[in-house]
Amino acid sequence: MVIDFLSNLSPIMQALLATLFTWLVTALGAGIVFFFNDVDRRLLDSMLGFAAGVMIAASFWSLLAPAIEISENLGVPGWIPAVIGFLMGGIFLRFVDMVLPHLHPALANSEPEGIKTKWQRSVLLVLAVTLHNFPEGLAVGVAFGAAAVNISSASIAGAVALALGIGLQNFPEGAAVSIPLKREGLSSRKSFAYGQMSGVVEPIAGVMGAAGVYYMRPILPYALAFAAGAMIFVVGEELIPEANSEGNSHLATTGLMLGFAVMMFLDVSLG
Repeated sequence: MVIDFLSNLSPIMQALLATLFTWLVTALGAGIVFFFNDVDRRLLDSMLGFAAGVMIAASFWSLLAPAIEISENLGVPGWIPAVIGFLMGGIFLRFVDMVLPHLHPALANSEPEGIKTKWQRSVLLVLAVTLHNFPEGLAVGVAFGAAAVNISSASIAGAVALALGIGLQNFPEGAAVSIPLKREGLSSRKSFAYGQMSGVVEPIAGVMGAAGVYYMRPILPYALAFAAGAMIFVVGEELIPEANSEGNSHLATTGLMLGFAVMMFLDVSLG
């Protein structure tokens, strides 16, 4: 029913609705702050591992595989756009990571990264998760853009599966922002507001991604691979190190395996 409804909409509107859903799940995760003052570190590390697994699986099935197939259909060796786009996604996120002031919420003793600023810790905590969410929204957007190109490895069902997977891992991300903010002394209401705000970038990135590939289709395989590279950068640079920083590596790895399996199931069964 959902897929039939989305099929009647433009890729841009599809991406907007899907990323509004992922934003809503971020807000639901941030809403935990109204019921709990803290989250067990073992649970948090398991959830971070789960998020990493979802993003790794989505990067291949939802992004790189369609990028390779589209390239080959255009008469271009499949590895060229995949490799170039993938590396550019990582380079772009590395540049943003160096410039954007942020503070990792899962690392208790972390120091602010990026350019020096006098911004409050609450703002820096939100910006760290916002940095995670941009490639996720972009990935959903370009997935819906790819579905408009009629190839076997990209479909609306597959894009919906990606949005569901991203939504699942956004729940712990919302909590990972709001709970530390409450520990910083903010009220539950303000902690929730900041936590859900970290997901606002996803609809923006989603619409940008869908519009870009819809109106400039030759860039589609590069855009898909770019989103994959950006997500893998987040996994390797932040999610896995944070999940293993408190000695809960076995739980984090179990979460990663489960996240990968869930995203693989969603993509293969729905896509």
